[in-house]
Amino acid sequence: MTRYAAVDCGTNSIRLLITEVSDEGFKEVVRENTIVRLGQGVDATGRLDPEAIERTRIALEHYVELMEANEVETVRMVATSATRDASNKDEFFAMTRQLLSRIRPGYQAEVITGDEEALLAFRGAIVDLPKDQGPFCVIDLGGGSTEFIVGTYDGEILGSHSAQMGCVRLTERIMRSDPPTETEVEIARDYVAERIEDVKKIVPISKAKTFVGCAGTFTTISAWVQGLEFYDRNAIHLSALNFDALRVITDEIISESSTQRASNPVVDPGRADVIGGGSVVVQAAIELASDEAGVDYIIISEKDILDGLILGLVEEQATGE
Repeated sequence: MTRYAAVDCGTNSIRLLITEVSDEGFKEVVRENTIVRLGQGVDATGRLDPEAIERTRIALEHYVELMEANEVETVRMVATSATRDASNKDEFFAMTRQLLSRIRPGYQAEVITGDEEALLAFRGAIVDLPKDQGPFCVIDLGGGSTEFIVGTYDGEILGSHSAQMGCVRLTERIMRSDPPTETEVEIARDYVAERIEDVKKIVPISKAKTFVGCAGTFTTISAWVQGLEFYDRNAIHLSALNFDALRVITDEIISESSTQRASNPVVDPGRADVIGGGSVVVQAAIELASDEAGVDYIIISEKDILDGLILGLVEEQATGE
């Protein structure tokens, strides 16, 4: 029996997964999500805000304490969109090295390539889906970017692209009013449409049989569509959302203020101000799926890049790498 940990630090949140691996298979021990808004203001300043780094440090220290309490053997942490181009990223990585060295001496968070991020997210998102539902298109909607990955159940990636559009990026760059104005929403839709054109050129969307949405915007919207009274991962995981219902709910989300959104019990208060921007991306993504592949629903997965990271750690140990 061995316990592994994976940490994913994105633009909006930092997340932890601790998994126990034994002869009986994989058992989830801890899964946590903390909204720290590491990417706050990065789009405008090119720097990570010191307060955002401190929020992230506090969350990561808590995660390391959980790893120690659960006797985690090794950890892998990836940092995505917000840290790639920040001028003061060294300060952030030094902080992660100081904390993660308590579990894995000398180790610090890694900035991974878009291709590796796509593969990890893809493997995690489809792990609980039947093989015969493939090929799959996984849409991983983050704070700064959205990944579109088409591949087979066996992990062959047929095409992927990281589009520079996410819930935080759209909110900070365009949808600044609360609630957003009609003009802001129109500009945001145009911005997203331009990036969807790149997806069409690069990713073979028409080859996908099943579409899978993962990460916080998709999972929160699933809870909203289902009318849940609290955020229930079991009800959300592998839920199938009809596009007509999604269009109605996302229109509602976009039109509301952050206070109105936060009044819904399934919405994390730290997500309320950016889920409108995320909803614009969702709408464009489902229209892409409808137009290119003729589908009318999307599966929502609670599993994602964290689960892909755990699979990778287990494989590394098995092969002795």
